[in-house]
Amino acid sequence: CKEQGLFRTDDTPEPLYSDTLELDLSTVEASIAGPKRPQDRVPLSRAKESFADVLNEMVPSEDHEKRQTVSANGSSFELGHGSIVIAAITSCTNTSNPDVMVGAGLLAKKAIARGLEPRPWVKASLAPGSRVVIDYLKETDLLEPLEQLGFYLVGYGCTTCIGNSGPLPEPISRAIEEGDLLAAAVLSGNRNFEGRIHAEIRANYLASPPLVVAYALAGRMDVDLQTEPLGQGSDGEDVYLRDIWPTQAEVQVAVSKINSGMFSSGYSDVFEGTDEWKALAVPEGDMFVWEPDSTYIKLPPFFEGIAKQPPAATDIVNARVLAVFGDSLTTDHISPAGAIAKKSAAADYLRDHGVEQKDFNTYGARRGNHEVLMRGTFGNVRLRNQLVPGVEGPETLMFPAGERVRIYDAAMQYQREGTPLIILAGKEYGIGSSRDWAAKGPLLLGVRAVIAEDIERIHRSNLIGMGILPLTFEDGESAQSLGLTGRETYTITGVSDGLTPQAKLSVRAVADDSADDGPEGGNVTTFSVIARIETPVEVDYYLHGGILPFVLRQLAT
Repeated sequence: CKEQGLFRTDDTPEPLYSDTLELDLSTVEASIAGPKRPQDRVPLSRAKESFADVLNEMVPSEDHEKRQTVSANGSSFELGHGSIVIAAITSCTNTSNPDVMVGAGLLAKKAIARGLEPRPWVKASLAPGSRVVIDYLKETDLLEPLEQLGFYLVGYGCTTCIGNSGPLPEPISRAIEEGDLLAAAVLSGNRNFEGRIHAEIRANYLASPPLVVAYALAGRMDVDLQTEPLGQGSDGEDVYLRDIWPTQAEVQVAVSKINSGMFSSGYSDVFEGTDEWKALAVPEGDMFVWEPDSTYIKLPPFFEGIAKQPPAATDIVNARVLAVFGDSLTTDHISPAGAIAKKSAAADYLRDHGVEQKDFNTYGARRGNHEVLMRGTFGNVRLRNQLVPGVEGPETLMFPAGERVRIYDAAMQYQREGTPLIILAGKEYGIGSSRDWAAKGPLLLGVRAVIAEDIERIHRSNLIGMGILPLTFEDGESAQSLGLTGRETYTITGVSDGLTPQAKLSVRAVADDSADDGPEGGNVTTFSVIARIETPVEVDYYLHGGILPFVLRQLAT
């Protein structure tokens, strides 16, 4: 940085900028994001109004006032749409900011002083990314107030933000299911894609740690925190967020008690490991010893059958559509990282191998087992495949019969028949976490290509890295505009002619359900797509079948 003049000091010459962006600081306002995507920013001033819009979109108007009476945690209460059942101060990112963590503690301290109490239906938790956070919360006497509101330390690292919140209390879970309630979660995480936080919670909002505490006190999303009270204090008076929001001066006084010694002492022995770590048995030898019965780590098939030379480039002929998706199909939809649903293909596999439901763990924990992860591919409980409209979950139609089956089961049957598969999608295919299994999983299911309106940059690269062809429609075209339903048979040509970066390929889609008696059995739609292989080296990766075979062949020579 110093050599390039990017390291700024008092002696650094004033840089010349090619462009200048102006920000009016008076326009900056407190915000949350949700209920389904982190980019869906909602100003705090219209959060109540925004949730009303979400309710109208997701719940029939005649059911808006539906309530469920619940007895749990020693209390009896009612749950309705917008009830917050998870509030989590979490994420390695946001918990690394002492100002907001101290701010959350100060807000909790002031709330306790005013006599506010935690809502019995809110499952609160505290999971910072660093042990030092707990050290300085103790040092500033702010951990206890957070604990009094239910924000107890549950661990360090990935918890609720990746779907590891654990189950809701059974009475609350049952009430959500029986009442079909639009329950909510508020967390200080980075992402809130569908099905990521908790399978039973459909409205998930991202907020700063202090706002997580505030919403936990309110207990519901249909509240205007700027004008409505959080609750009543011990004196019977209404308590508003503005009454307990910490000042910048209060935050700075607390932050001043944090020193660098906390970090150096806290991690001085980080490479020593705990007693449990030291007690682990270490196999002898230079090679990893695979355990055939392990349901966590299994020898993957990615290096099987690799010849010394790459096979000749071939077109994709007579492919079937595994699924048709709309816009914003995230990597969490493609390869969930959270809890393994008890009625999923992955759950069936684990049960068949002697694993009880209580020990399923998460997809993230079992990502070393391809058998689990391939069964979890497109396994998000909130997945919406347009081949089965009105259905949520990993379902599809098996062609040509049109039978409704699990996506995994369909993929395995297509593999037995030797049928290649493709995916049709809209805009923003593959947005979200950079998740390698969102490319590995589709490969193992037999997906050869993705045709979308556009594909997220990192996911596009990952698809190429696994030998899956990323394709986009021509500008202005889409599956919908071309009249494609996913019931067609697809042939993609131009690959065998010599693939080049951003090559234009031809697609021929022959419909199954046409009355046309032509030689191909149906109406034919032809269109062009762009291969989103951007560089010559990406062409090499794809033609080798992915980056793993490419590297292996390089090492062999």
